[in-house]
Formats: sequence, C-alpha cells, structure tokens
Amino acid sequence: MVDVHAVNQSVDFAGLCAAVAAVLARDYARSGTLTPLVGDVDDNLRLEADGCRFVVKLLPPTATAATLAPVLAALQVVAEQAPPVPVPRLVRTLAGADHAVVPTAAGPRLLWMSTWLDGDLLAHAGPAPAALRRELGATLAQLDRALTTLPPPPVPTTWWDLQHAARIGEHLQAIEPPALREQVRRAHHHFVTTLAARLAPLRRGVIHGDANDHNVLVRREAGGAPRIAGLIDFGDLCHSVLVGEVAIAATYLAMAADDPLQAIDDVVAGYDDVLPLTDAELALVVPLIVTRCAVSITNAAVQQRRRPGDAYTQVSQQGARRLLALLLDRCPVLARRRLQLACGRPSAALPLPTNVAATLPFDLTTAPQLDLGFAATTAGDDPLTFDADLAAARIAGTIGTAPVAIGRYLEPRPLYTGPAFGDDAPTARRRTVHLGVDLFAPAGTPVAAAIAGAVHHVTTCADPLDYGGLVVLRHQRPDGTTFGSLYGHLDPASLATLRVGQPIAAGERFAQLGDRAVNGGWPPHLHLQLLAHDPLELPAVPPGVADPDDLPAHAALYPDPAPWLGLAAGSVTHRPADPALLRARREQHFAGNLRTSYREPLALVRGSRHFLFDPQGRRFLDAYNNVPHVGHGHPHVVRRVYEQSTLLATNTRYLHDGMARYAERLAGLLPTGLDVFFFTASGSEANELALRLARQHTGAEHFVVMDHGYHGHTTGAMAVSPYKFRQRGAPPQPDWVHVAPLPDVYRGPHRGADAGCRYAADTARVIDALLANGRHLAGYLCECLPSVGGQLELPDGFLASVYATVRAAGGLCIADDVQTALWRTGEHAFGFQRHAVVPDVLVLGKPLGNGFPLGAVVTTRAIADSFADGPEFFSTFGGSTVAMAAGLAVLDVLAAEPLAANARRTGDLLLAGLRELQQRHATIGDVRGRGLFLGVDLVSDRDRRTPAGRAAAYVKERLRQRRVLIGTDGPHDNVLKIRPPMTFDGAAAATLLDELDRVLREPDACG
Repeated sequence: MVDVHAVNQSVDFAGLCAAVAAVLARDYARSGTLTPLVGDVDDNLRLEADGCRFVVKLLPPTATAATLAPVLAALQVVAEQAPPVPVPRLVRTLAGADHAVVPTAAGPRLLWMSTWLDGDLLAHAGPAPAALRRELGATLAQLDRALTTLPPPPVPTTWWDLQHAARIGEHLQAIEPPALREQVRRAHHHFVTTLAARLAPLRRGVIHGDANDHNVLVRREAGGAPRIAGLIDFGDLCHSVLVGEVAIAATYLAMAADDPLQAIDDVVAGYDDVLPLTDAELALVVPLIVTRCAVSITNAAVQQRRRPGDAYTQVSQQGARRLLALLLDRCPVLARRRLQLACGRPSAALPLPTNVAATLPFDLTTAPQLDLGFAATTAGDDPLTFDADLAAARIAGTIGTAPVAIGRYLEPRPLYTGPAFGDDAPTARRRTVHLGVDLFAPAGTPVAAAIAGAVHHVTTCADPLDYGGLVVLRHQRPDGTTFGSLYGHLDPASLATLRVGQPIAAGERFAQLGDRAVNGGWPPHLHLQLLAHDPLELPAVPPGVADPDDLPAHAALYPDPAPWLGLAAGSVTHRPADPALLRARREQHFAGNLRTSYREPLALVRGSRHFLFDPQGRRFLDAYNNVPHVGHGHPHVVRRVYEQSTLLATNTRYLHDGMARYAERLAGLLPTGLDVFFFTASGSEANELALRLARQHTGAEHFVVMDHGYHGHTTGAMAVSPYKFRQRGAPPQPDWVHVAPLPDVYRGPHRGADAGCRYAADTARVIDALLANGRHLAGYLCECLPSVGGQLELPDGFLASVYATVRAAGGLCIADDVQTALWRTGEHAFGFQRHAVVPDVLVLGKPLGNGFPLGAVVTTRAIADSFADGPEFFSTFGGSTVAMAAGLAVLDVLAAEPLAANARRTGDLLLAGLRELQQRHATIGDVRGRGLFLGVDLVSDRDRRTPAGRAAAYVKERLRQRRVLIGTDGPHDNVLKIRPPMTFDGAAAATLLDELDRVLREPDACG
C-alpha cells in the first residue's frame, strides 16, 4: 500500500506514484510509503519500506540510459576508490539492473533508486562553523580525486558548468532591477573578455558541479560539532575545471556566513589540504564565485518568468546578490593573496635596498610616534566624529619642537566614517586599519624618492578619499619583477610637471607636502604606502585603510614601509592588544569567578553613544550596558569630570558647592519628603547603607526581599539577594532574611488583572509569619523593575499593597532603583513612580555617573535623624567633588537632550518589533518592559512556557558574533536582556530587530 503526501495533490501525481509503486514492487520487491522531495528537473521521492529509507528518482521523459550512465558511474567509482566520502549507494533491481522503466502517460520514464543518507540539509542546519567548512572542502577534494578516473560525461553541458557561463549574456534582459542587471552584465563581460581564456590551461576532471547548501547533508552527534553526512544530487555532474568545484561550494557557504571571506578561506583551505591548488587556480577562485553568483541570479530570473511564484527558483537569490555586490570589485591580486595565506603559503617579503634616500629631509630615527587611533575623534551625533582641530592640537602637543612626527602603520582608525570606507549601518564592517605611514611635517616640505622608479599614476586634485595630490611610483627589481610606492597628501601644484612614465631618480625631490586644505582638515603630512606587487595589476589608487577582518592579505600586499624610511622593520607598526594574551593574563592574576560575558571574550578600547569598539576598530552595537546612561564617552560628562579633576578631588569632610547642588538637583526630581542624601561609590554600597538606615530607625533586624532579587556584592547586599545566596558556594540565606515570591505574571502562579493583589497577598503572608514568630520587621527591599529576575514589570496594585502591609508591620519600604532611574522607562524619572507610591528609602546607582562610580541613598529627614544617632557615616569616594561633577553633568545632559522621549519612542519601536517577531518565532514566549528596559522570554514550549536557557545563551553568543551586544537573565537564564544607553535610536533598534530575527531563524535558537 502506498500513501501519497504530495505538494501537488493532482490526479496525475497520484497516478504517477501508483505507477512507481507498481514498478518498485515488481522490480525491487519494495513497497511502502512514498513522499515527494524537492527537485528541479527530476521527480524525487522518498520510499520508506521495511524500516529502511531510499531515494527514488524519476528522470524526465526525454532522458535516456546514456543520460543516467555518468551519474551511476560516478557513484560506483566513489564507492570503490573513496569509500569514506558519504554519497548515496546505488540499489539495483532484482535482476541486477541499475535502473527500471516506469510507464507513464507521457511515455516511459527511467527510474533508479539509491540508499538514503541521514542528515539535515546544510541550508537548514544553521551557521556552518569553520571546521565544517574545511571538512566540506576536503570531502569535495577526495571526491574529485576519485572522479578523475572517469571519462567526460557524454551529455550536453549547461550554464551551471562555469566554463560555459558566457551563455548568461543571452538572458540579461530578464534580470531586474536594472542595478542588479548591470552588476551581472559586468560579471559576464569579465568572464567573456578575461576569465574564459584563463580557465583554458587549468586542470580538468569530472566534478560534482553543484555542491550547494541544498546538496550537502550534515549530522550533529549528541553534544558534538556538526559533520558532513552526505553529498547528494549528482545531476549536474560535468567535466570541468577542478577549481570550479571548490568555487561553487565556497559560493554557497559564503552566502550564509557572517564573514563571507572567511568562509571562502575555509572551504578552499580544506580542499587544498587534500588536493593542492596551484597559484593560478587560487587566483581564479573569487572570479569564479562572482561568475557563479551571476549564473545563479540569471537562472533564477529566467525560471521565475517560466514558473512565476515558484519559491524554489529564488531559494538562494538574496545571498547571491549580497555576495556578488561584495566581490564584484574585489582586487584580484588581493583575493589571491588572501587565499594563499589561508592555504599556508605566506608571500615572500618585499626585498628593499639596504641604502635608501631620505624621503623627507629629517632624521626619522628620533621622531615621536603619534596615537591617532581614537585620539582625533570626539563623541557626537555620529558614533565617532573626526575633529580636525582636535587632531591638529594633539599632534602639535605630541610633536612639541620636533620637526616631524610619525603616524603608525596598521593603526586602527575608526574615525574614517565616510561612505567610501563602508556601509553606515550600525554593525557594518568598515575599513579602519591604516596601511601606510604618516609623516607629519610642515606644508611645503619636499618629498623625495627613496629609490629610482617611474611615475605610474599622478593625481593633482583632491579626490573623495582626501589624498589631495597623489603619486604612485613603479619600481623594478634586478630580476625584472616590479612593485610600487604611494605618496599621498601632496601639494597638487607641486605635481604639475609630472607625467606618467617619467623616470624619478633615487633622492630626487618630485613633490612637496600640501596644507590642511588638501589633507581633509588634517595637519600637513605625507601618507607613504608600499605596494608589494606591480601597480599595473592594482587599483589606480590603492586603498589606504583595510577592514580588520581582511587585514592579513592587505598587510601582505601593502607591507611595512619602515625599512623604506631607514627605520627598523616593525618599529612604527601599531600592535593592538591580543585578546588571547589579555585572557591569559587575566586568568593568571584574577580569580576564576571574575567572568567575562561571552565564550569568546570581547576586548574593548573605546565607546561612543551606544557603540563599542575593539582594538582593531570593529564597531559593536551596545544594547546591554546601562551604566553609560547618557551614552558612552559623552563629551559633556567627560569634560566636567576632567575639569573638576584638575581643580580639586577630595571628599565630604570638606565643604563644597558641588555636593549641595547635586542634592538639590536630584531632590527637584523626587517626591516631597525624599530630600536627605547619602552618596556612595556604588549601588552595592548604597544598598548596604539602606539596610543600616532601616535597622537604626526601626530597631528591628529582619528583612523581607523579593525572590531572585539582586542588590549587590558586599556581604550585607549579598545576604538580601536570593540570586546570589542560592548559588553554589555562596554563604547561606541568613535567618533574618525572608523571601517573598517574585511577581512574574508570565511564568509565576498568578496571572490576569488581579495578579498584583494576589502576589501582594503572598508577600503579606510572609510578613505575617515573620511577626507570628515574634520577630520584628526592619524593612521590605525590592527592585522597582526586577532585572535579574527577568526584566519584569511589577503588576498593577502590587507595590502599593505591599508598602501598606510593610508600614503597618513597622517596617520601612526600600526601593532599589539602581537599574531603572533617570527616565530609563521613558515615562518617569524613577521606577517606583509608575506605581503611585513613595518609598521610605530610595537606592540609586548605575546611571548616576555615566561610568563614574557614583551611588546614592535618599530618605526622609526623620529616618536620617535616627541614623545620625549612630556611628559616623563616611564613604571615602562617595560624594567626592569629582563624583558630584559627574552626577551634575549627567543631569545637565538629561535636561538638554531629549533622551527620556527617545527612550519612550525607541522603546515603543522595539516593543512593537519584538512582538511582531513573537508572532513569527515560537521560541519567543513573552515580550515585556517599557522604554529601554526590555525582556524577551525564550521558551522551548510556548503552551507550557518551558524556559529555553540554552536557546537564550545561543542567541546572545550569535548576536555577539554579529556585533550586537545583549545579556541574558532570569531565574532560568532564558530572558534576553535589552537595556542600552539612552542614546539608542531608531536605526539601532532596527538593526537589533533585524539581527535578532536572523538569529532566531537558526535551528539552535529554537529552544
């Protein structure tokens, strides 16, 4: 009996399945369930029979035994010569034939059957790690090595065989939109005019020809890394260039990769490990990938016209378009260099003469070196804003009386913010690493050639990259090979007589430095860059900076210019902090429970607004750090802290106006009665002090706290933090601490409109039990919006009812607003205000100083007077003059900039976007919060609300890899925590939502 579960439940398809079933029973003695599989040309079916699975393939009516023979021969030779390669095995008929014939209304059709390979399609398995990509390359190399024994298939070739990609020119008009058509036209033109001829002398053999991510199976063993489980669909088998095999596979891995260039490296290196590629073949990998993208886009356009609405024709188009745009203009020499490095073939060092003429008329051996990585930038409306005047002042301050100063080679400079350096999206990859040496000297300083050469290129007008006047010289070694040198930021007038081809002698002065007008506002300087290749094969104006993820190849192509200047190699090279070394030093000097946020720790060197930068200038979107409340490195806060530090840095034992002014400013934001202040250095210290205030005022000892609350790391704060004292190795819960339920209306026992009252009743029962045992209540402590508890909002009615119960029992109400003060919710200055209550003691911390250590306790005069009857209170750093300057500056910014409105507006955008994602991703169980304090509760079963902690950890790590930073929290660590700086805007929100959507589509994020 055959069950037919077809996408197309037509009578014709049912009849076809019946005919197939009859042939299977007759010729193979197999019967069972047939299920359709996706296919482009063949009709493919899965047969489940006798506890086994098979693939049944029906060829088109026009196919013959000669059409099928090459595929079967390939499977046979692999089984014999490369048995570890996981390909299907042919299942023969009872008579030993390799195929059968199925009678259909359209005529007889050939049928053949193979074994089933278990595994998931690579396209559905999530991001392919580097090891899997290398394994795929190696597997294809083993396959191709076995297939070389086969003769060319006697079947017509198609445009899927990259040798025949010229055919796409016949279909260009089918491609829309016009901009995409133009990209494909350019790829086609390069293939026809250049690439086809370069393929002619390369090695050939029979190849699979279509190792795309829908033809590769992967399998993940329990808890292990994914491995290649199968190569399927040999329908595009062809006799072609071997390098085409690896280029095709690399195309599809790159389409889906976070770093497409790295994905290409991995596939090619894996192939090269087994079947070494020649330099000529390596040089054509990227051009062939471009060609494959063009072929794919063209074929999809043609098929879409023939089969409109067929999603299969568009399955890889988004990735193909993105990859084509990335690689179309990639320098071929650079592409080859990168792949040579990936395959373990470092390029030879550029030999230089031992005696070189002085490029500038100064002694460079004593010249000071400048720090231009972040020093010439200020935080502004953009993530980083280049400040030419600031750069000039800092350079002048460094130079002093020296005639010349040096800007370093390979220095990261995120100040390059123009569109020429990369996409302006918040997490976009950008070119930031300096590929030359800058020599700062007075305008008009003459520039000479270090060795003899000839003018290759000359520009006498300022170009879009602010090179000003520019000259590229071409030099020839004694062996006839050539290389170049580039001189930028020259005075255009000094180049008026230069001509291409003009010889320049060693030591000859051929230009002079331009002024700030031709330097993009920078002080006069020379940008000197070496070209370790013939300039004829490089861009006319080579890039002066590189993407840090593409740096090794750039550094090989544009090497260290120090020897060219008579300096020791490496002496002017910037060496960023090595994260691995930083991690090792951290482990050496600190305890193991001083943890980092990610499995791959993130090293950071600069922040600006809601962005963070690593040592190489990579930019990360910060959706997590709420301490820099008004934005990382806010210039007003920085300036006020600096100015006060230069005047006076002392403590509260002395009178100072700043302390009173800050208290008055804060009091103006608070309800009447909360007007006595104690300043501390942290929220932990502030919570510790709050406990003392309550005990001193009430004469009682016991506290009630909210389950899973967190209030700091000091001994007293940990004692009232269930999140801490329930962890392994922590001091046990003290007998004076009593835990009330966490009012979680999503996962807890109480839900609905009256949940707040019911949770309040639970808390009241805890207080009643405490009193019934003859104990006295000092206070109730909870966060205004529980953060570690899962980014919760307290339900309506809860806090007012609990506060009334606490006060009736003689205790104080303590509000921990360390996380959510100063308009984080977008609606109220403080978290408790939404509930129309006023605490007796308010604890503040994180946002107050924007990164400067500052906490506060605010209370009433009566409670403060009770506390004054006890020992003196003093905090060494609490209330210092510099801390007060930081606090006042933060309030200045909040008054001057619409950050509260931004928090409300951006928070609404995020909530709407997250709830839309919730409709599309079953992993999202709940979305909650307000303003820029949001939580996304992930579940593995939405009906049971089963926490998905592993999925949350995966999402956090994958977003970090995608350059978006969030955290996780909650009792089950399954809540995505979103609490960025208050500058987080609409563009940042859109990026966060897009990246989260992308990651949630990956299998490991599905709870």
